[in-house]
Amino acid sequence: MTEPKPQPLAYAPALESAALARLREHYRPFVDGEFTGGAGDPFSSLNPATAEPLAEVSGSDASDVDRAVSAAEEAFRRRWTPIGGTERAKYLFRIARLLQERARELAVLASLETGEPVRKTTEFDLPNAAAQFLHYAGWADKLDYAGFGPSPAPQGVVGQVLPSNFPLLLLAQRVAPALACGATVVVKPAERTPLTALVFGEICEQAGLPAGVVNVLPGGSGVGAKLLAHPGVRKAVFAGSTEVGKRVRQDLAGRGKRLTSDLGGSGVNIVFADAAPEETVRGVVEGAFFNQGRVRCAGSRLLVEESVADEFVARLRARAESLRVGDPLDRNTDVGALGSAEVTRLSELLERGVAEGATRWTSPAAPPHDGGFLPPTLLTDVQQSMSVARAEVFGPVLSVLTFRTPEEAVTKANNTPHGLAAGVWSEKGSRALWTARRLRTGVVWANAFHRFDPTAPFGGRGESGEGRVGGAAGLEAYLDV
Repeated sequence: MTEPKPQPLAYAPALESAALARLREHYRPFVDGEFTGGAGDPFSSLNPATAEPLAEVSGSDASDVDRAVSAAEEAFRRRWTPIGGTERAKYLFRIARLLQERARELAVLASLETGEPVRKTTEFDLPNAAAQFLHYAGWADKLDYAGFGPSPAPQGVVGQVLPSNFPLLLLAQRVAPALACGATVVVKPAERTPLTALVFGEICEQAGLPAGVVNVLPGGSGVGAKLLAHPGVRKAVFAGSTEVGKRVRQDLAGRGKRLTSDLGGSGVNIVFADAAPEETVRGVVEGAFFNQGRVRCAGSRLLVEESVADEFVARLRARAESLRVGDPLDRNTDVGALGSAEVTRLSELLERGVAEGATRWTSPAAPPHDGGFLPPTLLTDVQQSMSVARAEVFGPVLSVLTFRTPEEAVTKANNTPHGLAAGVWSEKGSRALWTARRLRTGVVWANAFHRFDPTAPFGGRGESGEGRVGGAAGLEAYLDV
């Protein structure tokens, strides 16, 4: 008698309740310690998984930028810098504790507005956001020992324009060191994901942070441009695409502002034949598909040694096929939602790649809704000249190339205008170090990918930006050194 074929393991839904996010019908800008109506046009924040509105948000305009910068200047002179590092540290500790206490609420809110699986927001985003404030709270009274000379002075008012991926974590990476240094900030979150930043304003209010130290202005790209160019802003921080980052540099040229930028990436994993196969497959899949691949440092390119390429790609497909694509609020979900506009953009990129000669494989996972999801996708037979091998993908798409020698691997890895992150996989430490020294990228992991620590600096080279976040290096952007 023939044995019945085993059926794939089914998972019962483990849904987090959207009610935990405590969504309100309307959100307003946070300026000078209070939530006030914005003078700009209102807009809706949408759930990328369903395209349904989450809440209405009051937009900001130039008058709101003037008001927020004035409040930040007043707070810088009278209420924040004068209190000293020891007192500032107490506020940062309070903010960290509140992030931890409200972690479940914030994780669900972040999942709703970004489409990232709630398991990831719970286990990665929120713990790392709180860790940023805890780390820089420890630095606030030790700036004389950070290596920037005795009594380094804060820059002043900092304007920060942030992207839509990891909205709370990227905010924490930039706001925490600024506050530790004695600077005050005006934050413009991405138009697509303003809610977590506005709730962060609520946390600042709850922590008793002096009015005007942190201000949050939701709105479109025009608000961000006005903020960074405002004469009262001494330090400009921009995180987003390379294309927009270039325009920001041009707009700020000659204005006497210091700029820190975190721009596009086309991360790469280099897999040598002696790499541990299972561990490496897990790392490559995590690097390519974590947060739907919507990470500037995502490993969207894979260079695998030719002698093991076929076997390794087969393992990759099996692993990618096991990933669950579904409702971001389901704790079983591995790959969440992108939104229909992003899926359309990626579909066009994939079509162009296939037309150029690549072979496409897409996981058969069935998403719960049409339009907002793209299952993990591999492109093989990719050549260096193809657009998919050079562009920032920013989605769950992995391009696979091969190499025969370490020199060829380094040459192909460096054949991109970006230089943010790379992973090198080999059992030989000497080979990993040899490769790492020759890669033109800001961060290199050995036998790992997407490993972050608030004590370690992170940043790019080339068209991936300038400046660093994290560790003592992350303080430099906000000090007059």
